[in-house]
Amino acid sequence: MAKIAFLGLGVMGYPMAGHLQNAGHQVTVYNRTTSKAEAWSEQYGGGWAVTPREAVQGADFVMSCVGNDDDLRAVCQGKDGAFVGMQKGSVFVDHTTVSAKVTRELYAAAEGLGISFVDAPISGGQAGAENAVLSVMCGGDEDAFERAAPVIDAYSRICRRIGNSGAGQMTKMCNQIAIAGLVQGLSEALHFAEKAELDGRAVVEVISQGAAGSWQMANRFETMIDDNFDHGFAVDWMRKDLGICLDAADETGASLPVTAIVDQFYKDVQNKGGGRWDTSSLLKRLRMLS
Repeated sequence: MAKIAFLGLGVMGYPMAGHLQNAGHQVTVYNRTTSKAEAWSEQYGGGWAVTPREAVQGADFVMSCVGNDDDLRAVCQGKDGAFVGMQKGSVFVDHTTVSAKVTRELYAAAEGLGISFVDAPISGGQAGAENAVLSVMCGGDEDAFERAAPVIDAYSRICRRIGNSGAGQMTKMCNQIAIAGLVQGLSEALHFAEKAELDGRAVVEVISQGAAGSWQMANRFETMIDDNFDHGFAVDWMRKDLGICLDAADETGASLPVTAIVDQFYKDVQNKGGGRWDTSSLLKRLRMLS
């Protein structure tokens, strides 16, 4: 069993850190809001620290799951950052969805300190984190990945190294690009069913068993039909991710016309006060327009 620090206890990080502790690892957590770290410690029995630097003392592995590029830089660098406190030979595993640019920047900084850095963004949502069935896509050195994979196994269903530093984040962008189109398509299908005065549940029961079936359809159609969007992966976070996708597309020369359009649809949802609604709220946008 390993000594692990976990930085960031949001809806994903909180249960992920819990799975590590339950698996027998010695876990110390850090969260910007210390009350959440204290609550986690009380629930799972692990330790907590007031700074990333303190949390990582003596750790073999450091996991992070924070908000964005700036949040990741903040927990890694500076006088109270994780990199200052990490021991040589340890591995930093970042589960945040961030740009490949900041990933490669921090990979280089860590390498200069004798630390390994693995970008390991996740997919599966809050339910995936709570049920330990996340999909983890990784970039970084192969030896560091091989060391980290058995630890990541505590909360994942699949964990794969895609390539060198940044490859995990670029793969996560593929994931978000695919989801954006799927959710818009599902929203339009359900909207069409409503306008045609069809029983939406009956429609989904039939079409979900054919080529139209998807995770989004299976897990979101009921709440969408019921106009319930106060749950799940927030529109604000999806727009952050799609912004990364579109920036990367400019850098690589990729064409993402559907992604660009759906990003603007999510902007409409934000403007209607739905920034914290689930991404499936694209249907609510259509209802508001009609």
